[in-house]
Amino acid sequence: MPTAVAVTSPELVLPSPDRHTPPAAILQSAEPGERGGSLDRTLAEIHTLVEQHGHVLVVHPAAAPPALVHRLHAARAALETDRLALVGVDLPPLGTALLALQLRQLSICDFSPGVLASAARLLAHYLHAGAVLGSVARLDQVPVGLKAHAKSWLPGSQFAVLARPEPQLVRLSGDQDPGLKAPGFPTRLVVAEGGLPAERVTGALARAWHVREVTPTKLPAASADWWGTSKLTEFAAAIPDISVLYQLVSSVRREECHWCGLQLIGDRCAFCAAPLPPPGERGRRALPATRPAPGRLRGREPAPALARTAPAAAGRALPAARDPRLAPALDTGAAPPGAPQTPAGPTGGPATGVHALRPAQREAPADWGPHRPYEDPHQPPPPPRSRNPRP
Repeated sequence: MPTAVAVTSPELVLPSPDRHTPPAAILQSAEPGERGGSLDRTLAEIHTLVEQHGHVLVVHPAAAPPALVHRLHAARAALETDRLALVGVDLPPLGTALLALQLRQLSICDFSPGVLASAARLLAHYLHAGAVLGSVARLDQVPVGLKAHAKSWLPGSQFAVLARPEPQLVRLSGDQDPGLKAPGFPTRLVVAEGGLPAERVTGALARAWHVREVTPTKLPAASADWWGTSKLTEFAAAIPDISVLYQLVSSVRREECHWCGLQLIGDRCAFCAAPLPPPGERGRRALPATRPAPGRLRGREPAPALARTAPAAAGRALPAARDPRLAPALDTGAAPPGAPQTPAGPTGGPATGVHALRPAQREAPADWGPHRPYEDPHQPPPPPRSRNPRP
């Protein structure tokens, strides 16, 4: 099953250009009104999509209500899943719908879920979104100068605004070309007519941009709030050919997320939001994607059980101890002077196993203390006597 691409509103769903593009999943609980606003319904919908498709991409506008965004993050935390990516898009509503359509087209390709989710930021750079507005007095998404703000109060004033990829604002007069910066590649233009006629966009703008195809659609309800006026005609232009989109995403270098292990393009994972490490630290994983089985390391066979007795260990030198006083006693290869070469076991014969590791009883060197025999290296020495005895 391809990775599911879900949206938070039916207005963000554009019709499929072909029969191969899968439909978008609409989160009914994200809609405002009586049917939406329930965390339980959001959990049920997302859980069903994850079980059916494996990985889910939820495309939502960055300017969505905070309650909706918080509910989506709460659902992801409650499900404790790393197969849900919340992709916030800083585009106008019609541009967000066109980006979701491109992700749906690429979902049938051989891209991994991590690459597909992180490709949203790449595709947004090649998407041109704008509108023709009757007023820019309440527009706060694009910088508006004082002169343009004053002329917006004149009757019959119209402005051509390009919000992405580079903000641009031009005052219109007559039927000439608006003069907006055209994309340097063939595009498909999607036009949504509101309170203004769309002839200026479908005519002069489409000819200046060398648009191959013009597709009319319904104006999203959130467009009036995003552009600051209800008298507008919104448009968005993007690459229409899926083969070009495939080559664009494939040409970008892929990295592996050091946290969840998914492949990604760019500098941040869309599923776990972990940033890409510096170039010197790439290739090292912070945590494994899945825990290895108990007693078994990934890629290795389980270690054999230790024997109860280790007769072969008696002839091998043990590593040096931290305490230098214990080194001669633990080193079975070098016996101290005056001590037997092989320690005796409990039955009187040669010691084996743990009895061979028991330190031998011997006299302490002279530097251990003035005329104090050493009894057991594992026991702490007695406290020193006071130099000033009581009278």
